[in-house]
Amino acid sequence: MSPDMQIAGRRIGPAHRPFVIAEMSANHNGSLETALRLVEEASRAGADAIKLQTYTPDTLTLPHDGPEFQIHGGLWDGQTLYHLYQQAQMPWEWHAPLFARARALGLLAFSSPFDTTAIDLLESLDAPAYKIASFEAVDLPLIRYAARTGKPLIISTGLADADEIQEAVDAARGAGCRDLAILHCVSGYPAPAADYHLRTMTDMMARFGLVTGLSDHTLDNTTAITSVALGAAIIEKHFTLDRRGGGPDDSFSLEPADLARLCRDAATAWQALGRVEYGLKSSERGNAQFRRSLYFVRDLPAGAQVSADDVRSVRPGHGLAPKFIDVIIGRRVTTAVARYTPVHWGILEGSPAQ
Repeated sequence: MSPDMQIAGRRIGPAHRPFVIAEMSANHNGSLETALRLVEEASRAGADAIKLQTYTPDTLTLPHDGPEFQIHGGLWDGQTLYHLYQQAQMPWEWHAPLFARARALGLLAFSSPFDTTAIDLLESLDAPAYKIASFEAVDLPLIRYAARTGKPLIISTGLADADEIQEAVDAARGAGCRDLAILHCVSGYPAPAADYHLRTMTDMMARFGLVTGLSDHTLDNTTAITSVALGAAIIEKHFTLDRRGGGPDDSFSLEPADLARLCRDAATAWQALGRVEYGLKSSERGNAQFRRSLYFVRDLPAGAQVSADDVRSVRPGHGLAPKFIDVIIGRRVTTAVARYTPVHWGILEGSPAQ
């Protein structure tokens, strides 16, 4: 039996259409108006949920500029952690209007909390679920605090090894979490597709027995769609209005048209997986007549013996299947037949139908 969970009544698992999360991250770029537009565009694109991040620089790091607090290389080279998070944070007073706009559009809204005070805020807004970010997957007290709310929990596993993932799962389960999912993730921004090793995701499904998905930091949708073919039940992608917006996460995020394609193509890929089924499909029924079958190619009088030159395997498929050619050669016809008519058992001497 495949794993299954739900968030606010939406069933999530391999037996259901992939659950697509549009990750707003820092792509509000300091504007509530932009944040509200992101909610609207995520809904228009067909996403199932919009996800926020709930933190302040002081709940994530320390106001220190020592070497260990500086970022070396990548998109944010030269910045201190405190400055980056100060620039990227979403004001906490924005959460209520963003949740309200999402609800009005029928879009789920939830967040990644980065400390217990963030969970308290989100609980006051009746958040339907929590997402534990990859860098926080080792923060077992935070996972337990989120799990004790009784809400569904999604844990990203970037940077974590198998033992650390198991510890996070055990912490969530031990604190009472019943609806639990894990996401295969590569915590590079952006991450090359070659780093994803999606077969790891299928191993995670077998190893942990949980609803499993993908948090995808690649620049296009190829990796995400491929993950659906391997059983991903959740896809999370960063989402922006404009990749050239200049924000800390804009450059590796999907624009609205890209998100719409992801939602459409993920659903199509899931539908294409279907189930094990041989034989005639509904779209083939009208074309079954064009299979090959045996037809007489000569006029034969009643009692004539059928020779190899009297019949051929041709289209359409109204006669006996070609596999019977050796069976009918040498038999006699019981009635006169005209050329270009199908071969049937009923007009052959000693046929199974007699």
